Amino acid sequence: MIFRVPDRAALRAALSRRAVDRLSRRPAAAGSRRERWTRAAVAWHLRAVFPPEAGTLTQTAYGPVLAATAADATPLRARREALELVLDVLAEAGVTRFCVRGLDDRAAAVAVPLSQRRAAYAALRALARHRPLWVGAVTEEGELLPPRPAGTHHAWQALSGHRVIRVTRFLRDPSGALLYGPEHGCDVELWHARAGRLRAPRPNRAADDIAEDGPEIELPEESFTRLADAGAAVVRPTRPEFAGRLLDDLPFPVDAVYTWVDGADPAWRARRDAALAQRGVPPQAAVDARFADRDELRYSLRSLHLYAPWLRHVWLVTDDQVPPWLDPCHPRITVVSHKQLFGGAGVLPTFNSHAIESRLHHVDGLAEHFLYFNDDVFLGRPVPPSRFFQPNGLTKLFPSKGKVDPGEPVAADKGATSAGKNNRELIGRDFGLLLTYKMKHTPHALRRSVLAEMEQRWPDGFARTAAHQFRDPADLSPASSAYHYYALATGRAVLDRIASVYLSLAAPGDAQRLDRLRAARDLDVFCLNDEEPDPGARAVQERLLRDFLAGYFPVAAPWELDAPGRG
Repeated sequence: MIFRVPDRAALRAALSRRAVDRLSRRPAAAGSRRERWTRAAVAWHLRAVFPPEAGTLTQTAYGPVLAATAADATPLRARREALELVLDVLAEAGVTRFCVRGLDDRAAAVAVPLSQRRAAYAALRALARHRPLWVGAVTEEGELLPPRPAGTHHAWQALSGHRVIRVTRFLRDPSGALLYGPEHGCDVELWHARAGRLRAPRPNRAADDIAEDGPEIELPEESFTRLADAGAAVVRPTRPEFAGRLLDDLPFPVDAVYTWVDGADPAWRARRDAALAQRGVPPQAAVDARFADRDELRYSLRSLHLYAPWLRHVWLVTDDQVPPWLDPCHPRITVVSHKQLFGGAGVLPTFNSHAIESRLHHVDGLAEHFLYFNDDVFLGRPVPPSRFFQPNGLTKLFPSKGKVDPGEPVAADKGATSAGKNNRELIGRDFGLLLTYKMKHTPHALRRSVLAEMEQRWPDGFARTAAHQFRDPADLSPASSAYHYYALATGRAVLDRIASVYLSLAAPGDAQRLDRLRAARDLDVFCLNDEEPDPGARAVQERLLRDFLAGYFPVAAPWELDAPGRG
């Protein structure tokens, strides 16, 4: 009799899968010895089954996982890779599949006839022997159950009775600061066939009942997620019932506009000091914190790349300055000089953000709908365009709890305060609306046509503001305040809420608040205000800010000259 010696690697893999199966049958209490043993067994299983290049062993709330690493690790990339993996393996197995316009913009959804469940699951399970995948059930209530390694028997046993499962391929950036998991995975929905129709196991955005033998068509990626890249030509297989513009689709492009200054630029400082001297003001009287560049712009733009790839174009308004790391020729970026912006209006050079605001709608080529950013404002997580605009084009405004001071502008007012008072006078006079609330420090959703209409209504106020080289008690703040009240009063805006926070880096407890923000990543927007610190604290504040931003936004945007893969 001849005894065949089993392949050592195959035997080790089989033993590790059995060990994980046994340990996974009963959930372990957090922190218990059983949980520690389970985590150790899963880690051993992953190392035994997969080669080192399959991924980096990473600890998560679900236990150890093997995460693929990519320099351009974005939420959209994680979603794409999970979806394409599922589509490809099902197609190779001859399984009927088509993309569904799901309710979740972050996760993808693929439909499979219930009659082909066994073939679909077998194909995914076979793939999981060579690729680190995780699977978990999605309940009828929409709850995602903890995912398990898809190469184990118990993982698939746990899916019985569920009509929706989620396939996850973990993805991380090289630093490990970003890890994308089940929230960016791909759901496999089992559609029930009856009388020539396929019925969905849960609601979606377009069709719950379709023809069983309908033709396959292709639709652009933006049909399936409102977080799609505006510049990508990616299509997905689907059915005709999912085609067409839906009630909550935004049918217009959206741009972003930044105003930026490098206060350390000697040429810019010379221009500023000369303008101050003409006013009889010594140079040191200007508040340097408003003009300091701590590289916030780089990271604010990275937040767009990570969390708002749907933006069509970014317009950077500067006083003939270009950050040394920025490629001004990148197709998604245009640098706009103050000379182009003002076009003979106002007085240049200008150091007044209100004056620049008064001219934003004159940017040549700017979309009708756009977001106005200061460089200390950052997106904190994936946000769809509907966070800022309604499908019919209305803009959203986000009032803060802060109030505009009562009374007339006085010399002691801060520039923003006096501008708010002037806005209040015009809004009250023309619309009988009392302007009380300030706006949150978030991106401002604006429309060019409304700003142009405001300039036509209040030409003197706009011209006066544009002519002030520095903030002046007679200024308006057209884009950051007056617009929102005007648009609301004329039926072009609506009140809404946004998950945001404003942090002053000069306040006590900065480090703890930033740590909590980075760990949770649960806000749409945050603003890091660089109020003038005590001179002794400036270096500490700058180091704290740089470390935080580099950790929150480690993925370089494609318009950075030193981005991986360029050149």
